[in-house]
Amino acid sequence: MDGLKPDPMSPYLFFTVAEWAKLRADTPMTLDVAEIDRLRSLNDPISIAEVEEVYLPISRLLSYHVESSINLFRDRRKFLGVENRKKTPFIIGIGGSVAVGKSTTARLLKELLARWPGSPHVELVTTDGFLLPNANLQARGLMDRKGFPESYDMDRLLAFLTDIKAGKGPVSAPVYSHLAYDIIEGDKSVIDRPDILILEGLNVLQTGEMPASGEAIPFVSDFFDFSLYIDAEEGVIRQWYIDRFMRLRETRFQDPKSYFHKYSKLSEAQALAVAQGLWDRINLVNLLENILPTRLRADLILSKGADHAISTVALRKL
Repeated sequence: MDGLKPDPMSPYLFFTVAEWAKLRADTPMTLDVAEIDRLRSLNDPISIAEVEEVYLPISRLLSYHVESSINLFRDRRKFLGVENRKKTPFIIGIGGSVAVGKSTTARLLKELLARWPGSPHVELVTTDGFLLPNANLQARGLMDRKGFPESYDMDRLLAFLTDIKAGKGPVSAPVYSHLAYDIIEGDKSVIDRPDILILEGLNVLQTGEMPASGEAIPFVSDFFDFSLYIDAEEGVIRQWYIDRFMRLRETRFQDPKSYFHKYSKLSEAQALAVAQGLWDRINLVNLLENILPTRLRADLILSKGADHAISTVALRKL
């Protein structure tokens, strides 16, 4: 992990995959190869061995955090004298760069957590749905800043998380279409008091500037009970992004309804130049300015090598 290495003064404990895998203990494997293949994103290979070695220990760790949260909630409820108050959802945040594998991680964890004893109700929401509509972004001159903090309807996202954490339900979230590259007007997903909510997105761990006045300014990460950051070196992510773009050019971009259909008509050399330009001009800037600086705010950092496999796990010390 570039810039993140074992050190006695580090707030993290570092594990090789072999060391981390031992922490699985007796956590059962509840996914098969076909299910794992269905959950993975395009150009993001993942093996059943990696699920067993990395994700099952994470599932076990999260079970302890959820149980601890329930116990603390019960004790605090007694302290406050509000016995009729219901437990609010445990919220997990997953952040990291575009093309780094956040979606695969989020979907895998959703399935693993939902198969715990007791079958908890687990929901997954991405922050893509809280992007401002393209018409709004175009009016503000922000289309090239899509995915940057200023491109989100932050008031709506914070209101959504506030209602979720307050135990309200059902709560609706806007729906985003990657085909149309825009919010689907009038469509929504309904989240009804889950036991666990996973929120996945580029900038979920960002805080922004704190006011000198000390005024209370809420941030998305304030609502998290646990957070993960998916990490890899910049040059590696760049190649993944370009590889994915070139794959999409041959698949999803072929659909005439795709916002990016025009790229399917380019030669391979032209498409490669576009992908490199989009990375250098937009995604790299967002990574360096907004996403990477939030890495050390995560409770767990999963670092990937060029082969997409997780090589190191960093767990924040208590």
